[in-house]
Parts: sequence; structure tokens; C-alpha cells
Amino acid sequence: MADTSPAALAVELLAILGRDEDRLKRIDDYRHGRHDDPYMPAQADDEYRLLAKRAVSNWMPLLVNTPAQALYVDGYRAGVDQGTKASTDLASPQWKHWQRSRLDARQSAIYKGALTYGHSFALTERVRGKVMTKGLSALRTAALYEDPANDDTPHAVLTVTAWAKDKTPGRARMWDGTFEYAVTFKALDDAEGVRVTRGKRHGASECPVTRFAASVDLEGRTVGVVEPMIPLQNRINQTIFDLLVAQTYASTKVRTVTGMAPPVQRDPETGEVVYDEQGNPIPLPINHNAKRFLFAEDPDTRFGSLDETPLGGFIESIDMSIRHLSAIAQVPPHHLLGQIANLSAEALQAAETSLSRMIQEFRTLFGEAWERVFRLAAELEGTGTEDDFSGEVLWRDMEQRSLAQAADALGKLREQLGIPAKGLWKRVPQVTQTELDEWDDLADEEDSVGQLASALNRATPDPIVAPDEVPAAA
Repeated sequence: MADTSPAALAVELLAILGRDEDRLKRIDDYRHGRHDDPYMPAQADDEYRLLAKRAVSNWMPLLVNTPAQALYVDGYRAGVDQGTKASTDLASPQWKHWQRSRLDARQSAIYKGALTYGHSFALTERVRGKVMTKGLSALRTAALYEDPANDDTPHAVLTVTAWAKDKTPGRARMWDGTFEYAVTFKALDDAEGVRVTRGKRHGASECPVTRFAASVDLEGRTVGVVEPMIPLQNRINQTIFDLLVAQTYASTKVRTVTGMAPPVQRDPETGEVVYDEQGNPIPLPINHNAKRFLFAEDPDTRFGSLDETPLGGFIESIDMSIRHLSAIAQVPPHHLLGQIANLSAEALQAAETSLSRMIQEFRTLFGEAWERVFRLAAELEGTGTEDDFSGEVLWRDMEQRSLAQAADALGKLREQLGIPAKGLWKRVPQVTQTELDEWDDLADEEDSVGQLASALNRATPDPIVAPDEVPAAA
């Protein structure tokens, strides 16, 4: 039987961090532009190495930021409970928790972490009497699941708060289904140096850490958008390096001359030729540039030139590699190449289809994670909505459409399909949940005024009209 004691769990979680350390560090390096050097000769000098450094063209932030910038939670709709209406009121306890945790701004870091490393985490806990949620980095956090492919609730989670340094042990926090523990360790792979203090109850009925996974297969493995693109990124860097080498050393014509000896150094007093240690005359440097030309008195002297190396092939190869990167990463090529000339609205929409599908997949995965966060917060706050499994987060519509086009489309949906006007409000471009609630209040006020006027009209023989509708005297 497996040992499930807190000390054994801490050792196993630290071992997971140690096992994944090199892989995640490599992903982190590529995310921040610290790439492998392109191939170069073993005898490469400093000039070559400088060109290799300049050849790094980091596409990884764009691959992460493009879908992340379309992920923005703008509200929460509570589920139907005992026949009551689903609510999107900003005064709901779920949305109050969101605003208290300042997740409007902090949610982006959680998405980018999941897209970069394959997963990130969010911790929901009571801080100074208030329930808060914050993100946890995949570089510092490991989780254990009984079924990592299907379980939303981890069995135990550990996050490092301070790495071990010199003789100072590292510190970490660990949670299971009931308790939180303080952990100290000497090294990630040193099981004997792990110490776990007695736990204290965290207040939730399950582990208070939620995983945000960009992609999970049936083996429980998570993959982000960076790791699969590393080979293509290396190919692009290698081609750009070759381009820079050709551009530096072979992109201009080389002038040649035969049958002419260069001038040599002479003693200024005697006029005699100066020789080096090997007995060879020391040539004078020739100041030759684009403003000068060469001539010779000897008729046997021949001048010539070597053609420059064409750079078009390198540029086409870079363009091809970027298109491959675009296809595999599901990012439209005009996002990477900046070429949007002569593209119709239909063509742009078709190019965005693959990206839109990927974003919708991320919204589904991350939305489920946020719903678990809201349930945990409700349990810790005691609002009585911890069993609300039918609630859902509302994602902001980030598609760029003109207000006129949207109004025309929404009007047709209202007239031709009979969809209630309130049901179409959230499809207005760039509308926020605050505006939706304000519109709802205004609509209720207008409806109340209309109902009052109807009641008064029924109670009086003459209909009540507004002052500007009273007919003028003859």
C-alpha cells in the first residue's frame, strides 16, 4: 500500500518538481528569448558568435499572447437554483470574490502560464479574514491526482515559496483535502532532508488549488503552445544566422587584382624596405572604399570582381518557416508576417477561423477551472452556493466588429427569429457586465412606468396622455 503520509506526499511532489525542472526551464528560456545557439564552425570567432546572438528572433511571446489576449472573463452567471432565474448581477458573491481578488488584471498571468508551460494553478484561501484567489507558477508548483486526466480536484499540491540556497533550506506550502502544511527541504531530490510541520485546517472540503490546463491528454500530460514550436523556432534562428553571415561577408562584390604587388613599408630616413621577423616585406594597408578606384602602371595587371551572394533564398526560407509555424500553432499568418494588404473581410475571417476554434477550446477548459474556483470561494465564505455546478463564466467578445454591422445583425435576429431583446444585449460589441446590469435596471424602470400608465388608463374614463400630446385649442 502506498504511503500517503504528509511527509511522503511532500517528497513525491518535490521529486515531480525535480523531474520536470529541466523541461520547464527549457520552455521558460525559449519563452523569454534564451534560445540554443545555431550551428556554427567549431573555430568560430567572436564575430560569428555575435551574429549568432543577433540571429535569435523570438516568436514565442506572440504565440502565447495572441490567444491569451482573447481570454478575458467579464462576468459570471449563477446557475438556476430551485426554480429561480439565473443571475448575472455584479453584486453576486461570486463576482464580489472576483473583484476582491483583483482577478480582472491577474487572470492574464494565469492564462499565459498555462499556455506557456501547459498548466498553471490558482489558490483559493482565507487571507486576513477575506477569501482570496491568486495564481501559482508551474515552475514552483506540483500536483498529485488519483486520475490526472479526468480529476478536477487534486489529491495534494505543493508550491515552493523559497528555493534552497547554500546552507539555507528551501520552504514550501502543501495542501491536501483537509490540511495545509509547512514544508522545508534541502534539495528537490533529497528525501532525507524534507521536514513537514503539523498541518492546520484550510477550511475547504477538498484541496483548495485548481489547475488551469491548456491541453490534457488521457495520460494526464499537459502541453502548452511553446514546447511543440521549439524545433521550428530553432530552424528560423538557423536560417536567420545563415542570412546574417552571408549578408556580412558575401553580400557585396569583392574586387580582385593580379599582377600588382602592394606597396611596402620603407625606412623614412634611408628609404630601405622594412622586413618582418620572417624576412618578408611588410605591406602598407590599402585604403580602399567605395569612393576610390584602383589603377596600375604595369600593363600585365588584371582587375576583376567576385559576385555577391544572393540573399533572396534565405529570405524565402525564413518566410516558409514562419508559415509552417503559423499553421502548426493555429495563428493566422498575417499576425506573424504583417501582410494584410488586398485581403477582403471574408478572407480575413477565414484566416481567423483556426485561431477562433483554439480560443474557444481554451475558454471551455479555463471556464471549468474558474467555476471550481467560485465553488471553493463560496464554501470558504459560507454563501451557500458551493454546490452550484450549473453556473458559468462569461467571456468578453473580443472580435472586432463595427457597431453598425452588429446592430443590423441583432435587429434581424430580433425581427426574423423573435429572439427577446434582452437575450441579444450581450452580443453588442465590447459591452461589459456593468453596462448589461445598468441596461437591465433601466429596462425594469421603463417597464414599471409603462405598467403604471396602463393601470391608470384602465382606472380612468379618459386615457392619460403626455403633456406634449394634448391637442391644441381651436
